[in-house]
Amino acid sequence: MRVATDIGGTFTDLVYVDDQGEIGVAKSPTTPPHFEQGVIDVIEASGVDKQAIETFIHGSTVIINALTERKGVRTGLITTKGFRDVLEIARGNRPDLFNIRYAKPAPFVPRYLRLEVTERLNYLGEIVEPLDGEQVREAVEQFRQEGVEAIAICYLHAYANPVHEQETAAIIKRLWPEVFVTASHEVTNEWREYERTNTAVLNSYVKPTAASYIDRLQEKLRTSGVDSRNYIMQSNGGTTSFNQAKEAPINMVESGPVAGVYGAAVLGEIIGETNLIAFDIGGTTAKCSLIDKGEVKITTDYYIERTKHSAGYPIKVPVVDIVEIGNGGGSIAWTDEAGSLKVGPQSAGALPGPVAYGLGGTEPTTTDANLLIGRLAARNFGYRVDLAKVEQAIRDKVAKRFGMSVEEAALGIIRIADSNMLNALKLVSVRKGYDPRDFTLVAFGGGGPMHAPILARELGVKKVIVPTASSVFSAWGMLMTDLRRDYIQTYIKRFGDLDTGELTRAWQSIESQALRQYETEGIAPGDIMLARFVDMRYAGQEHTVKVPAPGGEWGSRTLSELVERFHSLHEQTYTFKLEQAEAEIVNLHVTAFGKVKKPLLKKLDPQERYRETALIERRPVYFEGEGWMETEVYDRGAMAPGTGIEGPAIIEEKSTSTVLHPGQKLVVDEYGNLIIHTGVK
Repeated sequence: MRVATDIGGTFTDLVYVDDQGEIGVAKSPTTPPHFEQGVIDVIEASGVDKQAIETFIHGSTVIINALTERKGVRTGLITTKGFRDVLEIARGNRPDLFNIRYAKPAPFVPRYLRLEVTERLNYLGEIVEPLDGEQVREAVEQFRQEGVEAIAICYLHAYANPVHEQETAAIIKRLWPEVFVTASHEVTNEWREYERTNTAVLNSYVKPTAASYIDRLQEKLRTSGVDSRNYIMQSNGGTTSFNQAKEAPINMVESGPVAGVYGAAVLGEIIGETNLIAFDIGGTTAKCSLIDKGEVKITTDYYIERTKHSAGYPIKVPVVDIVEIGNGGGSIAWTDEAGSLKVGPQSAGALPGPVAYGLGGTEPTTTDANLLIGRLAARNFGYRVDLAKVEQAIRDKVAKRFGMSVEEAALGIIRIADSNMLNALKLVSVRKGYDPRDFTLVAFGGGGPMHAPILARELGVKKVIVPTASSVFSAWGMLMTDLRRDYIQTYIKRFGDLDTGELTRAWQSIESQALRQYETEGIAPGDIMLARFVDMRYAGQEHTVKVPAPGGEWGSRTLSELVERFHSLHEQTYTFKLEQAEAEIVNLHVTAFGKVKKPLLKKLDPQERYRETALIERRPVYFEGEGWMETEVYDRGAMAPGTGIEGPAIIEEKSTSTVLHPGQKLVVDEYGNLIIHTGVK
């Protein structure tokens, strides 16, 4: 049996699959700050045989929470003499351009804990000035006196040659073996001094937190009777071992959300859909990502806490290109100082949760609004729902203030949440040069199936897929992932200066490193797959475009094909190309997959399900432009493959509902996925 768990802001999800392809799901409240207890709780709730668990895969919000809540450890930085203030200087391209009171985000390491040592490499990685080991020893002693628990090392041009960082790490480990250490080349080999320094610092900042959490989780699993191979989801859409995750926890910063994106790509491959927009609405946030021709987009230009008023903090590690906003089922409806109705980013979370949970919540949320207008049924909540309290909260906090009925107020909350989500969907599609009409929307998470059909219609998307186990689909995606590592090496060369022999040797060096690392983990060479990409730009540009590259040895023909691909992708991304301008390589990127056994999807048996038994009831549901409509409500678990339904209709499952609007049609495919035709021509 393979089991995957995903910790969300409100619930911890579990999906398991056995050798026969039977899938089971479970949900349990998330248990901050002891998140590992929520994992054990959901395993208990699922009823699985713990001794049958062969593979355990985990996605967690522990790292992003530690960063955003500033719950890491006191961290010190050792850097090249003269570069102490790189974190303070940051970048000049501030987002809030005309705000004369704008302040840059405060560094995670204060100035008195940023120490310089004498050493210097040039951009080729050649030693200009040797490392002064005595200064390193003095820095370690100062950190010890200041109560530092983790140290980051980042030297100029270490991406080209890590020798001085390696020497420094060895000195620290010899003098102070208990302290947690991160050298920048261990987490990123890309240039850009500020981004690389910040990434090393943040990795050290959360390293003790990650190690403690992973150790506690491993111990909890062991004592509860689970003896499995354990993996953790990474931000790049692949998994890694528990031990590797403790060394580079910054790679887990988007651990949970990206699994759903990868799961959408796998599902698309199975059912023949390669152009997809993955759309995940949970209790706290909504997330979306675009998959073009089956390829999940990866970026190293990732930021936390970046808003229109703040530059945020860069993290230079591979992350699935995902847009996340603070709108989910638990998002609170509130009125700003100007009297406008807003929804999110504040969330009611798991405790006290929406008013409907009856756990003390008093602020109306998106979930409360959906319940009030009939899209959700009170019987499916794991709590005793007091509908009168839900109605009272929406009436007092919204309806009275705007002089409208309680139904209109509830619909207003939903429409504002939808508007926020629509903007996010446009950011990953229209704003990136893609036509949404060429894509299919995969909707999952507790709120995805409720909101996706109407959002798809507004966006111009013709088809929506609501997968099996949609409310826990991110955990399902983990079951389908391979081991994955990304190796990115800065290699700046103009095409006119390229030596194809030297370039081939550079590729082979990176690929050999990948093969060695997987072999140490017991992955057979035949189960390792390598993919190449090149980050390219026109000479003189700042930003790059990621271009798929062929394997093997390179010749002049390879280079000309690569340039043609670059021109085409540059035009798609930025709306223009400069065919007369010289192109240059900035980074070499190798993605190494370690193939693992994946479960087979089981097709539904049409003899076991009948439409007549699927109809639960008819109840009034409030639709925009239509008002209250008598609507058929179906049990998804009883719907046979080939079943067709026309809107308006509600398809219920225990932890979510799919809302089919008037004029829309739905059919159940052979795997149990709901295929919705949105009415867009």
